[in-house]
Amino acid sequence: MKGKKNRNISNEDLWEIVDHLHDEIMVYDHAYHLVYVNQAAQRHYGIPAEELMGAHFSQLDETYWGNSTLPEVYEKKKMVAKRQITNLGLDIITISVPIFDENGEIKYVAQNVNDIYNYTKIGKAEEEFLEITNGQSEAQEQFLYASESMKTVMELIQKIKNVKTPCLILGETGTGKTYLAKYMHQQSIRKDKPFVAVNCACMNPNLIESELFGYKKGAFSGASTTGKKGIVELADGGTLFLDEISEIPYDLQGKLLSFIQDQEFMALGSEKKQAVDVKIIAATNRSLADMVKAKTFREDLYYRLNTFEVTIPPLRERKEDVELLVRHYLEQYNETYFRNHTLTEEAMRILKNYKWPGNIRELSHVMEKAVILTNGKEIHTVNLPKMIFDIGESKENISVGQKTLQEALEEVERKMVQEAYRQHGSSVKVAQALGVSQPTAYRLIKKYIP
Repeated sequence: MKGKKNRNISNEDLWEIVDHLHDEIMVYDHAYHLVYVNQAAQRHYGIPAEELMGAHFSQLDETYWGNSTLPEVYEKKKMVAKRQITNLGLDIITISVPIFDENGEIKYVAQNVNDIYNYTKIGKAEEEFLEITNGQSEAQEQFLYASESMKTVMELIQKIKNVKTPCLILGETGTGKTYLAKYMHQQSIRKDKPFVAVNCACMNPNLIESELFGYKKGAFSGASTTGKKGIVELADGGTLFLDEISEIPYDLQGKLLSFIQDQEFMALGSEKKQAVDVKIIAATNRSLADMVKAKTFREDLYYRLNTFEVTIPPLRERKEDVELLVRHYLEQYNETYFRNHTLTEEAMRILKNYKWPGNIRELSHVMEKAVILTNGKEIHTVNLPKMIFDIGESKENISVGQKTLQEALEEVERKMVQEAYRQHGSSVKVAQALGVSQPTAYRLIKKYIP
C-alpha cells in the first residue's frame, strides 16, 4: 500500500516509541498469552514489563486488575472498554480491540490502558500541580481518627491553626498530609480565603520561579503577552500549601526563603516588589534534615519551615484507626457507586491486621476496589486483594537451635492455612484444598487467621 511505502521510521525506532508511551499498551495472542506490554505497566501494577510478558491471562487477572475486558473480546469478537482498579488501587480505563487473521479468527487482542485521573487532566498542564479552593465553596475535610497518637496531632493543629508562622507536615506517602493541611486551613480564621495547594514535584524545574511569583509581559521568550499572576499572589489572604517541598530546586530555595520571611516577592520582568499575606504550610515524605546534611536543601530554609513540625504517624502505628477508616470508605464508595455492600467479620479482621504500607491512600483504594468488584452484598475475604494477606512473616531460613521441631511444623501449617484461606475464603474449600475435615479446617482458620 502507498501509505506503508512512505513510512520513514524503522521497526526498531517504532518499538522504542511504543515502549515509552505514557499509555499502557498490552497485546495478547489467540491463546490468552501476554506477548507484549510497554513500560507503563510499572506505573499501573508496580512490576516491570519484562516480568509480565509471556504470562497467561489466568495468572494476571484478579491479581493485577479486575473486571477484565479480555474474555468478552474473545467471546463477542468486538471492541470492549471497561473501567478497572489495579492492584495498586489506580483507576484505569482499558480499551481492548481484536485483530483478526485471514480466516476471521482472533489473532491478537491489543489493549490501550489509561489512568482516569490523567485522562481527565490531559491538556490542563497547570492542574497537574495546582489546586485552588475558595472559602466555603469547598466541602469541609474530615480527618477521622480514634488513636491517641492522632489525637495528639489534632491537638497541636488546634494550637497553631491561626499562627502565621510556617508549619511543616511530615509523614509517609499516603498518610494524608494534603488533607491535614486543608483541614488546618478550614479550621482557621483564613477559612473564607483561598487555599492554594502546589505539588512542587510535578512542576517543571525551569518554570517554578515564574509559576510561583508570576511574570510581566515580555519577561522571557514564550511568555504570555499579558503576563501572568503567580501562585503566591493567588493565595493572598489565605493559605499556600507547598507539597513535596523537598523537590524545590536548590538555586530557588533562597528566593523562597526571602519570600517566606518578608511576605514580599518580585515577578519576573518587574522592578517592583509586591506584598501579600499568606500562611505557609509545607509537606514532604523525605527527611529534610538528611538533605541539609547532603547540602541539597538549605539549612536556613529548613529551620524557617519547621518552626512548627507536625508528624502524621503511619497507619501501621495506629491500628485503632483502621476499622473507623474502613467503615468510612465503605460507606463513601457504596454511595458513589450505588452499592449496598457490608463487610464480614473475617474480612474486617484481615484488614485490621494488614500493615498498610501505602497508608490511608492504600486503604481507600482497597475499599473502592472491593466495592466495585464484589458481586454479592457481603464483602468476604476472597473479595480482598491478595497482598492484604501478606502479614510480613520472616523469610529467614530456619536452622537447628532457632526453633523446636513443633514450632517449625506450626509455622509451615500456619502459612499453608493462610494461603488456602486467601485463595478460597471458606472453611469448606480450605478443607478440600488441604485434605482435612471441615471442622479441622474451621479450627485451623480460627487459630491462624487473626
